[in-house]
Amino acid sequence: MSVYGPVVKIHPVVLASICDSYERRNEGASRVIGTLLGTTDKHYIEVTNCFSVPHNESEDEVAVDMEFAKNMYELHKRVSPTEVIIGWYATGFDITEHSVLIHEYYSREASNPIHLTMDTALQSGKMNIRAYVSAQMGVPGKTVGVMFTPLTVKYVYYDTERIGVDLLQRTRVTPSRTKGLTSDLSQVAGSAARVQDMLTTVLAYIEDVLSGKATADNSVGRFLMDLVNKVPTISAEDFENMLNSNINV
Repeated sequence: MSVYGPVVKIHPVVLASICDSYERRNEGASRVIGTLLGTTDKHYIEVTNCFSVPHNESEDEVAVDMEFAKNMYELHKRVSPTEVIIGWYATGFDITEHSVLIHEYYSREASNPIHLTMDTALQSGKMNIRAYVSAQMGVPGKTVGVMFTPLTVKYVYYDTERIGVDLLQRTRVTPSRTKGLTSDLSQVAGSAARVQDMLTTVLAYIEDVLSGKATADNSVGRFLMDLVNKVPTISAEDFENMLNSNINV
């Protein structure tokens, strides 16, 4: 984990797209590369999308289809104009000399781009995901090199992405590694059970505070008050009618 630079937030769809590109790579290709898209601000870089870019590399040289990358980005802007180029990714564990050359290209397309590596071959026993920014190093007036500094990586998701992530997690406990989609009623039942567990935890905390077993936390109290005020006022009959009219069993 880095203490320097912005935090990189990665969405699940990006990781899935990179894995898919790696599985579909050309025969003989050791890795795949691609463009990262998203948004940036002063403290965060949020990676929300990506696309692979054809390339060929050997021990001596690397060739990247820059025209393809530009055309893909232009097409993507028509669909998501708020997403801009924020860097590039490569599968694998190491940063190579070719990575420096590719990074130079993306430095012309984005201000201080990030480089994301994803160990799809599980060389370390797990899928390590790391993000870097580059910085020049060397003596003024002499040969200048490039140093890649690691950044902190966090995983975030939209509510719509959470559905897919939860489904993928459930495949871990099935022998066939497959899991079908659940009905709306089953999803509501699962969500209700999780809410009930959380309410049990909250009630236990409140009872401990009232009995003097735990010290009251003002920030927790404000959060709970805000939560209670957001609960809509609706009769049990109206709630049941609304639920039944929006669920496919």
